[in-house]
Amino acid sequence: MALAIPLVSGGGFGASSPAAAGSGPAAPSTAARFVGTAEPSIPAIQASTTRSPAVVDAPASEAVGESDAAEPGAVDFSDVDIVVSSDAPPWATADKEAAPNVLGPAYSSTDPDTIARVQDLASRGLTCPSLGTFTTSGAPSTRSTQGVPGTTTADLVSFATQYNQLRYENCLPPVSRFIYDSCMEQRLFWMAESPSPDPLDAWGHIGSVRIDGVPSVGCDGNLAGGSNNTGTTVATKWWESLAHRASLYRPGTSTSGVCIALAMTHGGIDEPYSFTRAAARWVSC
Repeated sequence: MALAIPLVSGGGFGASSPAAAGSGPAAPSTAARFVGTAEPSIPAIQASTTRSPAVVDAPASEAVGESDAAEPGAVDFSDVDIVVSSDAPPWATADKEAAPNVLGPAYSSTDPDTIARVQDLASRGLTCPSLGTFTTSGAPSTRSTQGVPGTTTADLVSFATQYNQLRYENCLPPVSRFIYDSCMEQRLFWMAESPSPDPLDAWGHIGSVRIDGVPSVGCDGNLAGGSNNTGTTVATKWWESLAHRASLYRPGTSTSGVCIALAMTHGGIDEPYSFTRAAARWVSC
């Protein structure tokens, strides 16, 4: 089985309709419209101290090689908000992760939109937002019925750290809450448990099929996968894809009341732990 394939697909729910990029088949031209409920299935991590997680550099070979473009006829999900249930983690007591401020020169990004943001703020006597801190719900490290390892707290923390680092480097306000999403994880488990020797079997958004005909389960989102991925590398892949950036990072949108939900699986029934599948989405909380 060829496992060294960077997989990225779909704008998911947000300011962009689903699209496909990188290697692998294109996502379906339409996706089932729904408003799901992301329900963290574990209690918030309790902690009384603040710690600074290390930032893992994304390997250059994992960068997305092609730009994304919305597919003709795709459903527009720009006005869809996914409401998180009222039993979301108690953020006041959740484990607080201190995002490390490692930049020297201010906002050295060469992205033209970032430069425009910096210049606009400067013209009004303002500066870019600080890096800030974030909280996570933690993740349970569950396994699928066939033993595929699921999302870990380390996945969530490394993703959140890199997600906000990218926002900071591009003069965007940080997001303060990151949650584990068991519904997206169920869909990733369904993909990982395909009996096909092709890791692309079942890959894609709602509407993709599995070789054995088992119906899909779970929830959709922005997708990324391939060998040697971490929470850090998938955050970088989604930023570097314009369609995913519009869906998951939403430049120009307020981050008040926002949670970023993540799920990640490691390996499959015939794949090594290093082969990962990840899904993320912007939700209200």
